[in-house]
Amino acid sequence: MFKINDNYLKLPGSYLFSTIARKVNEFQAANSDKSVIRLGIGDVTQPLAPAIIQALHSAVDEMADAATFHGYAPDLGYEFLRNAIAKNDYQDRGCEIASDEIFVSDGAKCDSGNIQEIFSVDNKIAVCDPVYPVYVDTNVMAGRTGTYDPKTEVWSDVIYMPCTAENNFAPQLPKETPDLIYLCFPNNPTGATITKTQLQEWVDYANKVGAVIIYDAAYEAYISEDDVPHTIFECAGARTCAIELKSFSKNAGFTGTRLGYTVIPKDLKCGDVMLHSLWARRHGTKYNGAPYIVQKAGEAVYSAEGKEQLAAQVAYYMKNAKTIKEGLAEAGYTVSGGVNAPYIWLKTPDKMTSWEFFDYLLEHANVVGTPGSGFGPSGEGYFRLTAFGTYENTVAALERIKKM
Repeated sequence: MFKINDNYLKLPGSYLFSTIARKVNEFQAANSDKSVIRLGIGDVTQPLAPAIIQALHSAVDEMADAATFHGYAPDLGYEFLRNAIAKNDYQDRGCEIASDEIFVSDGAKCDSGNIQEIFSVDNKIAVCDPVYPVYVDTNVMAGRTGTYDPKTEVWSDVIYMPCTAENNFAPQLPKETPDLIYLCFPNNPTGATITKTQLQEWVDYANKVGAVIIYDAAYEAYISEDDVPHTIFECAGARTCAIELKSFSKNAGFTGTRLGYTVIPKDLKCGDVMLHSLWARRHGTKYNGAPYIVQKAGEAVYSAEGKEQLAAQVAYYMKNAKTIKEGLAEAGYTVSGGVNAPYIWLKTPDKMTSWEFFDYLLEHANVVGTPGSGFGPSGEGYFRLTAFGTYENTVAALERIKKM
């Protein structure tokens, strides 16, 4: 008789955004005359930039010709894309990352869930609280998180690092020593960042205790302040303790196209074993790369035209973020984020829980956001709004919220 992985049964309820979708669908079914504005899920709304579209068309034409047709992509990804990533995202910033230390994939979400497979189930993880739920959920599936307490919404074998208003939504070094440390900056959901000096402290700590930092830099394109690092490899010693996850979804609009990459330096080892080799083996066996057409589109991101066009899109979303943040502050809400990230983190009014405010906002303003409690225990009493909507919808949603 076959058996299931009963770790999946430990997962509480459904995935956060599935619950939101269900509640919104139920509301719309009962209120078909009302127009709902979605500022919840972090999906982009601007179309792919012209330089990217041109690259896609050109790649499609190549696939139609026997002389230029491409089949399976190389395990690490095509060299033309890896070279562009290494130069533009790392070497031009003074970071020592080679193209063969970059693994192209179909998205950072997949990599952030899959990367834990190369680590023993005995490793103890530390996560920011609140943070993107995929980190904890995939470790639950692997059997690494212990038991769940529904009252506190805490896993017994997870080290939670509270990110609250008191510490400016930036975690402090944990008192209990972890093996794997998940950091996401600019942070999803709070929009918070840390300085290069602060990040260096984490790198020094990880090297001291023998931990690995899994660094999610999906939102680095939105950084506007000079003292905020764009990559963990700006820090000395990061090559021996860090893995970095990057995405083309937020900076280039690839949420529907799917492209990302993971950086694992060859200096990162467990004893004599290079983690680079483990991930290469995993990549080769469970191939989750992106098609040639998509990788050619990714290369166009680094062209002069692509950079200019995508900078304009990032500015568009950050204009939305500024509009939301300033408007909510004027209306009396306590808000943060929105400076180096396309997310606004607001404190729920009148001691409402996160889900109570979700329901209130949907009912009275017909606006969808994301309950902070869905990102971890310390997210209770907070709420995330995204700047990824259209400017028109952003302004309309803000006016509705002000009228509540």
